[in-house]
Amino acid sequence: MNFKGKLALQQRVLPSYRVPFFDLLAGQCEGGLSLFAGMPRPVEMIASGKTKVAKLTQANNIHLLGGMLYLCYQQGFISWLEETNPDALILEANPRYLSAPSAVRWMHSRGRKVIGWGLGSPSRNPSPFGRGIGVRVRFINQFDAMLSYSQRGAEEYAALGFPREKIFVAHNSVAAKPKKPDDRPQTVDRVTIIFVGRLQARKRLDSLLRACAELGTKPRLMIVGDGPERAALEEFAKDAYPSAEFIGAKHGAELKPYFEQADLFVLPGTGGLAVQEAMSYGLPVIVAKGDGTQDDLVREKNGWQIPPEDYGALVAAIKNALSDMARLREMGKESFRIVSEEINIQTMADVFVTALSN
Repeated sequence: MNFKGKLALQQRVLPSYRVPFFDLLAGQCEGGLSLFAGMPRPVEMIASGKTKVAKLTQANNIHLLGGMLYLCYQQGFISWLEETNPDALILEANPRYLSAPSAVRWMHSRGRKVIGWGLGSPSRNPSPFGRGIGVRVRFINQFDAMLSYSQRGAEEYAALGFPREKIFVAHNSVAAKPKKPDDRPQTVDRVTIIFVGRLQARKRLDSLLRACAELGTKPRLMIVGDGPERAALEEFAKDAYPSAEFIGAKHGAELKPYFEQADLFVLPGTGGLAVQEAMSYGLPVIVAKGDGTQDDLVREKNGWQIPPEDYGALVAAIKNALSDMARLREMGKESFRIVSEEINIQTMADVFVTALSN
């Protein structure tokens, strides 16, 4: 499935985990894919990547304010559009990115399609320009179609009046369609739990450390990643769970040996694209409910969804998961099936092309 024209795609930043998807999508654009992305703030500790197939132009990101007031202006956006002259443009559907409206006007003045790509528009999240529903309605109505990370996000766009037939669900993915994993043993001497992601307060890793300490048989715990909370977590672990292993940041193929050693993936807080990647290795998952992407990935047959701040639910889910190893292995097989057949970067790219071609 190919897009016949030339595609331009804007991102605030280009994380390394997005590179395989953009290169795959570029291969399905007959006129090529031009990507416009800037650098993150140092405090974000996002590992930036470089594409091989998509043509990357680095934007000059001007970061303004912070926290809930954060805004970003990408200098040079219109000049880039004039240079690339695309047939269609995909924008991050985020009102905090101040250069987007002028890019939409530039495209529409030439009769070309602009598609938004976003998480959704939950009513609990205030707009940087006001809390009224009218602000959110006006923002999404500038797009000709919407790409949503999840079914929940699609419903949120529809609830704001955006036409359902112009909303496309491209499940948020970082892993390719996987090959069949090696069979894992039905019994193990010591169960291994893995977390992969940025070490931030919202990931609730302190709760995971405490939960492991409560278990009768203590699991091996591998924490893979880096971030602003790493030093504090390592200090906390000295008392809470001294055997916890802090592996550091790993990406792409570097993650393979760690996922292959694990029996269960746990994300006690919100966010985390590593859930889908863990599933591609045939792992059952425990994740906190978040932006809706987890709803599509995590089901009764392959894992557990828990409230993000419910420590008791986290402990109960881990105990439940580890109580039956044969069942856990079957749940891992279902995780693999979901990523192999339903949610991977190839199916994601196909939805993008479908949205562009309609």
